[in-house]
Amino acid sequence: MNMPKHVAIILDGNGRWAKSKGMPRNYGHMQGSKTVETICEEAYKMGIEYLTVYAFSTENWSRPKDEVDALMRLLRDYMKTCLKTAKKNRMCVRVIGDKTGLDDDIRKRIGELEEATKNNDGLHFQIALNYGSRDEMIRAMKRMAEDVAEGKAVPSAVSEELFENYLDTRGLPDPDLLIRTSGEQRVSNFLLWQMAYTEFYFTDVLWPDFTKDELLKAVEAYGNRERRYGLVKEG
Repeated sequence: MNMPKHVAIILDGNGRWAKSKGMPRNYGHMQGSKTVETICEEAYKMGIEYLTVYAFSTENWSRPKDEVDALMRLLRDYMKTCLKTAKKNRMCVRVIGDKTGLDDDIRKRIGELEEATKNNDGLHFQIALNYGSRDEMIRAMKRMAEDVAEGKAVPSAVSEELFENYLDTRGLPDPDLLIRTSGEQRVSNFLLWQMAYTEFYFTDVLWPDFTKDELLKAVEAYGNRERRYGLVKEG
């Protein structure tokens, strides 16, 4: 099977899943976090090397305050769980996004998690928190402009490779496959630069119901596609 090296996932449908069961949205988010743990383990077993999940976007702050507060509490708990999982599975964890928008204690836990797992040789797991691709690119351009102003870089040297060094994903390979659950078919401001040649897979399955078999379906669909990287083949 042609296995994607890097899979990105937009975790969608937690709220609808909870509603379908007569439960509050926060219950869906809790179950969704458990699904993340399962998929991390299964992805690595399949031979996927990098997994990036869209957990909380810059736009998610506009949700009702009680839901945002609950998500932040869940995030705090998840940081502890993720550290235990990473130790067991030798998972290397990295958080992308604007961390300055998160509370001090969450940033501290993120720092501890990244430091504790940085040398692990298992799955490379990226969590997008307070992330928006347009915001990422604006922050990258500001840092690059500062370096130009300080003489650390020159405009004539600006290239795709240089710009990528200012992105949150610097050093990571671009995603080969994007999976979005819950039936929505848009990228929602996620990894816009990085997904220039990514294959997309959309499924109606809600995230809490996404299983190993569903991941396998996505990977098989990817493997059956002819990768052209933007080039038109003759014949």
